[in-house]
Amino acid sequence: MTRPVAVITDPEELDPEPAVRLLTESGFEVRVVGSRDPEAIAAAAHDADALIVGYARIDAALLDRMPKVRLLATMSAGYDMIDTAEAARRGLWVTNLPHSATEDVAVHALAAALSLIRHLPQADAVVRSGGWNRDFTEVPRRASELTLGLIGFGRIARALARIAAPVFGRVVAFDPHATDADWPGGVERLDLDGLVARADVLSLHTPSTPATRGMIDADLLARTRPGSMLVNVSRGDLVDPQALLDALDTGRLGGAALDVFPVEPPARDDPLRTHPRLRLSPHSAFLTDASLRAYVLEPARNVVAWWTTGRPYTPVVDPAAATAGAPQQAPGRQGVSA
Repeated sequence: MTRPVAVITDPEELDPEPAVRLLTESGFEVRVVGSRDPEAIAAAAHDADALIVGYARIDAALLDRMPKVRLLATMSAGYDMIDTAEAARRGLWVTNLPHSATEDVAVHALAAALSLIRHLPQADAVVRSGGWNRDFTEVPRRASELTLGLIGFGRIARALARIAAPVFGRVVAFDPHATDADWPGGVERLDLDGLVARADVLSLHTPSTPATRGMIDADLLARTRPGSMLVNVSRGDLVDPQALLDALDTGRLGGAALDVFPVEPPARDDPLRTHPRLRLSPHSAFLTDASLRAYVLEPARNVVAWWTTGRPYTPVVDPAAATAGAPQQAPGRQGVSA
């Protein structure tokens, strides 16, 4: 009997070996492309039953060249690299990893916020330059007197609210699509204007959609509290970079922390790299030893579960629901929560 075929497109920095081993032990023939190039993917996956996807774009044209594929499993919580509408139309499963780095991203966002509040990089620079506390002119504000505002209230934002609550005086959130069941006690629900006007720290947790791209623009930043701070661990294109730089220059924003950028990596001469009021990390909020293991193994487990039971663990497109006309779960990078 012919073995089922699973193809891993572009694991990028991840070591695919644990996934290859699990799939092979489960009876699959496994091929690793190691590229986002659609020609290379089509050549390797022309007879594939399942595709494990890193960042490669999977659209209708590529699906036409992989007629046997029935499952598309992402190696991330997001899946905007996949044309989910086309997958649903063709009756394909799409899965993601909704929990693999929730804690890690939430902790990173909190660490970034506290670094901004406490001016830790500036304090470090004073000591390294030979100075001491009299030379440290940045006076931190007390965190327990500040309001943390969350734009988007999905899994990561809820985790951040939980761990930040003992530190901040108040946690507020905006998400028009979150249900009452998603709203824990202790987090005040506000509209966007109310949140922007009240938050001392704005933390972004909404995916990139036509409605959210560029939402942090000059108009919104002009309505923030003077000296407030911005943290973005979500998607780089949520923020208008020039508006951000202008707000930092005028002092409307006291500082910002970015883990994501409109173009990644940013150009070497991108002013986002050098502004003194920006704290930067290289899209690494997700990065821990535990998350790296999960990003490799969980997509493979989705594939094995689908092959052996008929259903993967974490579907975001269910072909049975699509056929019946039922609404599909909102894409993790295309809703308001993340």
